[in-house]
Amino acid sequence: MEALLSLSFDNIASKDSAKIRKGLRQIEGLLAQICLSNSNSKSSAAMHKRRASAIALNQPQESTSPKKLGALTEDPAFREFFRLQEGFEWNVAIRIVACLERLLGMSSSGQNDLLILSALSNLQGILLLHPPSRTIFSREIYMNLLLDLLDPYNCPAIQSSTLLVLVTTLLSTPQNTRTFESIDGLLTITSLFKSRSTVHTVRLKLLEFIYFYLMPETPTIASASAPNTAMGLQRSPSKLLGAFERRNSTHSGADCGGGFEEGRHETKTTEEKQTILGRYLSNVEDLVQDLRENAPFAEMTY
Repeated sequence: MEALLSLSFDNIASKDSAKIRKGLRQIEGLLAQICLSNSNSKSSAAMHKRRASAIALNQPQESTSPKKLGALTEDPAFREFFRLQEGFEWNVAIRIVACLERLLGMSSSGQNDLLILSALSNLQGILLLHPPSRTIFSREIYMNLLLDLLDPYNCPAIQSSTLLVLVTTLLSTPQNTRTFESIDGLLTITSLFKSRSTVHTVRLKLLEFIYFYLMPETPTIASASAPNTAMGLQRSPSKLLGAFERRNSTHSGADCGGGFEEGRHETKTTEEKQTILGRYLSNVEDLVQDLRENAPFAEMTY
């Protein structure tokens, strides 16, 4: 697995679009094979050996289906991947963020947009599979990168994908939400929402994000076992992280761009967020009432 990660990191660090595309596909293939079940139990068992868990790039695919969440946390290949993500050297999220920075600095083109979309898709997958990686977005430089991707000069597809990644970075990670607020993230969101040039599909995703933002927060990503409260509106913690915490607490990991260890961070209620958002939107009270009456995210679990 280290060999594949090293190869993909070299590719996405290139300035050659073809190599970047290849590296992103390698990462996507790795994530897919970790998350998908193999119908051939013998080949699956062989793949799960720790040192034999390097995944071949061009290996023929058996019929696959998504693994159940409980099975994923018991998968040796996934555990090895999770362990590698705890340190800086093999952390995929940081490498993809660096790749996105380079792509933004390249000349705008349809090909470049496709690479950005691929990088965003991989980044969202990584942040869901390895929740501690979300903490890198507590740093303003990384959160600002996502806001840059929401700029009106970017195509609607990039804006929509960025909003999905932004939601993922804020899940059960209130320190990231505080960073988002401190760099005028809400101003960026609401300005784009009110702009006449924003297409309908992006405006809908912006509205979904606003509803999500208004939800009360869990104390921290590390307190994943906390029960849900507040009329079923509270953000549910990550099942993946909770499963690992229940299993053991031995994988403290190395520091990664500021560290993955979480302390207590300030959280805000819906009422507090309503006040903040009210500086930028005039109908926030109606949104909060709708949120409480319809509970659009009540069935969501993370």
